[in-house]
Amino acid sequence: MEEIFSLKDVSYSYYGIIPALQKINLSVDKGEMVAITGVNGSGKSTLLNIINALIYPDSGEFRYKGKVLSEASFRSKEVSLSFRRSMGYVFQNPDIQLFCPTVLDELLFGPRQLNFPHEEALQRAEDTMAFLGITHLKDRSVIMLSGGEKKKVAISSVLTMNPEVLLFDEPLAGLDPKTQEFITDLIGELSRAGKTIVFTTHQIDLIECLQPRVAVLSEDHTVQKTGMAAEILNDTELLSSSGLINKHIYRSISR
Repeated sequence: MEEIFSLKDVSYSYYGIIPALQKINLSVDKGEMVAITGVNGSGKSTLLNIINALIYPDSGEFRYKGKVLSEASFRSKEVSLSFRRSMGYVFQNPDIQLFCPTVLDELLFGPRQLNFPHEEALQRAEDTMAFLGITHLKDRSVIMLSGGEKKKVAISSVLTMNPEVLLFDEPLAGLDPKTQEFITDLIGELSRAGKTIVFTTHQIDLIECLQPRVAVLSEDHTVQKTGMAAEILNDTELLSSSGLINKHIYRSISR
């Protein structure tokens, strides 16, 4: 398998005093789906931010396709443009991501920033809206959308760039059951289409549905264990010690 990116002994702290990640080792192969799970505050979102080069490790290495990426390397326009074209990030809160006047403008923004010709950008936007069933929203102001519609538009704005890697931060957070089902099915479909997908979640039912490889972050901000979904979900002691389940309730449901 071709390795897409890896983290070796990566640590990060906020303001140099608040630990967020400690000695993280993780690699992801092309076409793989990986879930990063753990309780709130374990470092899931911070880890995604490093993978998307929004922040940089205090120590350790982040490699993308074998090359070490750092703040210095992103001073190269060629490196920056190539990386941004290949990585797509869907934030937990779509309000952070949406800021253009209309839905169509949102979908055109990314391709324009990456220097795609206007006609190609427009075609990508039209195709993506059709794919997600939101064409009827194209002229709607983003502030007039429901929470589920905002999430679909946020995902669409990333898909217009057709990135090789898709990062989802808590993709089901704050959504009604119908939209949760839609997003779950969409992630599965994108995976089957060959996309490399990494998502964070503390919802073990999403892991059970999608069956990804799983990395469990502990409360001390380290990788406690990695394994396939079935292995992780069957390890009740791990799920309990990492704060992902109430052991007594989980055992009752499992029966």
